[in-house]
Amino acid sequence: MQLYTPTEIQQTQQDLPYLNEIMEWVKNFLASPHPNLGRSGSVCPYVANAMRLNSIRMAVIRAKSLDLPQLEEIVQRYRDIFLEIDSEQKELSIYRAFILIFPDMCMDEDLKLIDQIQRKLKPLFVELGLMLGEFHKHTQSPGLHNPDFRPLRSPIPLLAIRFMVESDLPFLQSPNDPPHLRIKYLEAYIKLFADQIIDKTKLDNAYQALALAKEQLKQENAVLL
Repeated sequence: MQLYTPTEIQQTQQDLPYLNEIMEWVKNFLASPHPNLGRSGSVCPYVANAMRLNSIRMAVIRAKSLDLPQLEEIVQRYRDIFLEIDSEQKELSIYRAFILIFPDMCMDEDLKLIDQIQRKLKPLFVELGLMLGEFHKHTQSPGLHNPDFRPLRSPIPLLAIRFMVESDLPFLQSPNDPPHLRIKYLEAYIKLFADQIIDKTKLDNAYQALALAKEQLKQENAVLL
């Protein structure tokens, strides 16, 4: 049973259009095939099951009067709540997701702030076995199977929290990330999946990428000396 105060009802009414818009985007884009995806299946292969299991939770965050440290603190609080949720069937936890919606952040500078928050906090999520994704109208992150496809574009800016899965390896070894970050990401990936990974090739690739990142970091440090 749920009881609402008048203030909560008013806030819910204000948030509902954004929640509905993102829910429609989740159903019609993330959980659906796309001709430019570059592979068969839906844009995100986990979303359909997440919807069926009712394991997606959304929050609308009013950011107009908040500064960067306050926004980072809010996102990290949701990370902690995400980890506190118990799952009776651990194997189904990969379908859990939080979607944090930022309807006030619509200007170009705001979108850059979303990207900045994601870059800064990603290491703090990955070390706990989580992924933090940034979505907005102008994100340039390419698809894995078609570099011209932009799977992270959403009608309203948002950040998504979920558990790391085996197929996340490409997102953890991007050459766009400096070697010290790639080392951190890959070590977290190996620690999480070393004893349970299904596709051993991915684990081998992770070890190879880790060795490469360490060598690159060594070379960078040598140049500084």
